[in-house]
Amino acid sequence: MASSFSTAASLSSPKLAPSPNAPLSPPVRSLPLLSPPSSSLFPNLSSSLKPPRSAPPFAVKASSSSPASVAQSQGIKIKSVPTKPIEGQKTGTSGLRKKVKVFMQENYLANWIQALFNSLPPEDFNDGLLVLGGDGRYFNREAAQIIIKIAAGNGVGKILVGKEGILSTPAVSAVIRKRKANGGFIMSASHNPGGPEYDWGIKFNYSSGQPAPESITDKIYGNTLSISEIKMAEISDVDLSSLGVTKYGNFSVEVVDPVSDYLELMENVFDFLLIRSLLSRADFRFIFDAMHAVTGAYAKPIFVDKLGASSDSISNGVPLEDFGHGHPDPNLTYAKDLVDILFSENAPDFGAASDGDGDRNMILGRGFFVTPSDSVAIIAANAQEAIPYFRGGPKGLARSMPTSGALDRVAEKLNLPFFEVPTGWKFFGNLMDDGKLSICGEESFGTGSDHIREKDGIWAVLAWLSILAYQNKDKSPGEKLVSVSDVVKEHWATYGRNFFSRYDYEECESEGANKMIEYLRDMVSKGKPGDKYGSYALQFADDFTYIDPVDGSVASKQGVRFVFSDGSRIIFRLSGTGSAGATVRMYIEQFEPDVSKHDMDAQTALKPLIDLALSVSKLKDFTGREKPTVIT
Repeated sequence: MASSFSTAASLSSPKLAPSPNAPLSPPVRSLPLLSPPSSSLFPNLSSSLKPPRSAPPFAVKASSSSPASVAQSQGIKIKSVPTKPIEGQKTGTSGLRKKVKVFMQENYLANWIQALFNSLPPEDFNDGLLVLGGDGRYFNREAAQIIIKIAAGNGVGKILVGKEGILSTPAVSAVIRKRKANGGFIMSASHNPGGPEYDWGIKFNYSSGQPAPESITDKIYGNTLSISEIKMAEISDVDLSSLGVTKYGNFSVEVVDPVSDYLELMENVFDFLLIRSLLSRADFRFIFDAMHAVTGAYAKPIFVDKLGASSDSISNGVPLEDFGHGHPDPNLTYAKDLVDILFSENAPDFGAASDGDGDRNMILGRGFFVTPSDSVAIIAANAQEAIPYFRGGPKGLARSMPTSGALDRVAEKLNLPFFEVPTGWKFFGNLMDDGKLSICGEESFGTGSDHIREKDGIWAVLAWLSILAYQNKDKSPGEKLVSVSDVVKEHWATYGRNFFSRYDYEECESEGANKMIEYLRDMVSKGKPGDKYGSYALQFADDFTYIDPVDGSVASKQGVRFVFSDGSRIIFRLSGTGSAGATVRMYIEQFEPDVSKHDMDAQTALKPLIDLALSVSKLKDFTGREKPTVIT
């Protein structure tokens, strides 16, 4: 009979769950290596993150009649569990994302994790240190135990995991870099919904803290097609609720405070005294919406305890496995409660939100929304003055191809190197590691710098607070403060305004969406400069290809774009960050140098281009969709 063993954490007790196969030697629990967090660090975190009582048990099983073989390594028993390939494990731009029920199928997650170890050079993990964390969503607890046991089974020396399995995506990158780890696993489907009926995801970051390159993810996929065994250590489940080290032979697991390393980094990047001088003012009100996602664990220690914001400035601050039945995507549609507050009478001065795993952000002023494209440009333009980390000036600037050209104009004025890359943060990482890039962003609410190798939601909020604090540092009580809208409008007056909007059509039928993109590719292959599109003259049209200036790698078919002679652009691409169907993204941009027109509503200013984009793409004909799911 095929052997199996439980990997599920106990549902009724925080103590170690019993294992049917006792380890060769019992685990030894050591005292914490880090100072424990304050009692207020995780209010109700443990209880909020416990799996629902209905959570099914989860096991890694031999998927054939062959018995599992047992070997010994590092003083622990290693079981070789027979398995078979499972279809559909192709890694996208941000890891592998599927519905939770898919990952809970027999050996689905285990196969992918083992395929990853099969894809890495042994020296990248043998006796090495790996980091493990996630956004607290449903299934993370069970998944963490599976990952730990497979890591031990493949010869990893130590796993460093956040308490309760919590580590934001930016924090994982920060911890990898600070602890000089070999890499790390991030358990998250980012901004996608969580819960038994929704999404789960996994990705691997390399030793610089950046997402694994396609050269590795392609190998992982190849190995998922031929995998035949899973190497699993016979150890009991790790208690993730208490800080400290548990040893199993020569393998160990250290449970750490998920906030401390990240907070230390933020204190080195920003002037916390300057930001505190703003947040502690009686005439400045601040609100941060954690959307019941991972930044709930970071918001109070950073914004309240360190920076002096009032405790009631944190909204939805307890991480929940299903994000409170919400969609943890910080945009005008899914963060509507925050938007309503900032556009209400007597609204706060500054509002911000972050997503499921903490790498995205939305910035709002009183009655004012800052587009992500404008946000990264404004941060870059003000960074040297307002943020100590950039006191010597940024090394270079970069944006994803669909992001508006607002950042280009900052780079030109500051005489800085500039790069346009495909969507996907890994493309920024190479430039950062080569010393070419400091500040970058994507229009999909991702902003960051080379302090880590991921986009960083809280970093973006702190950057904006730094800009506002710097511009208001000499303002006396009662004197009118420089507002978010003042900062943005001053930027437009200096650089011009790039009107920009993105239309998302989520969960389209893949067949129709792919046919639309192929139709557009055929169209741009035949396009010529000067071709007329309504009142617009074509400058060029292409399917964006990127040649990495660092390693020479080529990324093709990254988005179909039509660029017109006046600088206006319409762009179409399919997103790989969802878990079902296809998301069609349509981007529309128009530059306006005339200050008298800067206060126009973006949808009004862009309407001729939006109508043209819908007509050119025949989007309704191909997808059947009348309206977008989200407009930003």
